[in-house]
Amino acid sequence: MKTIKFIILLVLIVQFNVNAQKKPNIILLFSDDAGYADFGFQGSKDLKTPNLDKLAKSGMIFRQGYVTDAVCGPSRAGLLTGKYQQRFGYEEINVVGFMSKNSGLKGEDMGLPLDQVTMADYLKKQGYKTALYGKWHQGDADRYHPMKRGFDEFYGFRGGDRSYYAYKDQLAEDHKDKRMENGFGNFEEPDGYATDIFADKAIDFIERNKDNPFFIMLSFNAVHTPLESKQDDLDKFPNLIGNRKELAAMTLALDRACGNVIKKLKDLGLDENTIIVFTNDNGGPSDKNGSINTPLSGTKSNYLEGGIRVPFVMSWPKHIKKNSTYNYPISTFDLLPTFYAAAGGNTKELKDIDGVNLIPFIQGKNTERPHQTLFWKKETRVAYRDGDLKLIRFPDRPAMLFDISKDIAEEHNLANKYPDIVKKMYKEIFAWELTLERPLWLLKREYEKYDIDRMDHYWKLKSE
Repeated sequence: MKTIKFIILLVLIVQFNVNAQKKPNIILLFSDDAGYADFGFQGSKDLKTPNLDKLAKSGMIFRQGYVTDAVCGPSRAGLLTGKYQQRFGYEEINVVGFMSKNSGLKGEDMGLPLDQVTMADYLKKQGYKTALYGKWHQGDADRYHPMKRGFDEFYGFRGGDRSYYAYKDQLAEDHKDKRMENGFGNFEEPDGYATDIFADKAIDFIERNKDNPFFIMLSFNAVHTPLESKQDDLDKFPNLIGNRKELAAMTLALDRACGNVIKKLKDLGLDENTIIVFTNDNGGPSDKNGSINTPLSGTKSNYLEGGIRVPFVMSWPKHIKKNSTYNYPISTFDLLPTFYAAAGGNTKELKDIDGVNLIPFIQGKNTERPHQTLFWKKETRVAYRDGDLKLIRFPDRPAMLFDISKDIAEEHNLANKYPDIVKKMYKEIFAWELTLERPLWLLKREYEKYDIDRMDHYWKLKSE
């Protein structure tokens, strides 16, 4: 009898391991402040991204991939929760120092609300080992730490930016969010270039978890400022100067880091059963890091296409057709239900999300649009896309209406030509706003003007 029970137990263990290995590994390669046109697979001629170009050819490019906001923090909140971050009050703020005193909260109170379930939380329930390497930017306080938000491991920094090299002097109290951290509370400055180190940490995690399904969010701070690069990478761009040269070197390092991770998967025979997504957190801040968003108008911080449409690639051998493209709008908040479904989860269990499982759309089983409507909002500024029509509501000027299918550069304002459409879309914006929570914190008014001035500056440069 004992022998029979042992055999049954052994069969169950073997079956569990087999089922576990049927679950795909998942790696999210996430860059920061990259330009829409700054990758070879997006048409760049002066920047070199051979590894990411190869990844794009191995899977699908989303031509209308969007983020949920035009700046880093809110964009990550939407990605991690699979929903509009405005629905839980994470609307306006991106930097602690920009918070209004009238918010009633201290800087340390800023963070992804603790009642929100993250992508990592969901995947852990599916049996995944989880890790985040790089930039967090979802709260500096201990209670918001990645390892308390579903991630088993963390190496990186809690804030929004930092040097790519070690700080020689101790950071001041108001810059502690820039400290490099290994695990929880173990602060140690990096011995090398951060982009390389984050990839090395991911590779080590893959080697240690090759027999288990795993999820890695490799959240690079590249190519966010400060513009810091390795001399060997700079030397590869003798014909470029200034910020563009620095950006090219930083992008090459980013590409090399991604390539090293992908190579490790192949070396271990894991590549065929791994979903890899590469995307970016918001549009490139062309005025700050030399990025280019062509042919899109706008930059980081505004709701023109250049602020919210990003490079977006997904590869999953045997499940996604090689060298393919997808042309309907999708969003980073779709990644949570997509990953959850791929991991064997039932998306009906995801009760409070706005994203959709993209797999049926990717595979052509569903030929409709994943989203008829998409919204972006900060205070009174709103962008609303319904089908191919996009309305932008401003705080200081009349609304603009564009047909994105015919005018990707948003050069032809149709608002005066179609006033009834503008009125209808305004009403739909108001209806959507009624479903949102009030912001948990408020932006100083001077910084709201800063974003508006940046957009005015952009339009001025474009018209010259």
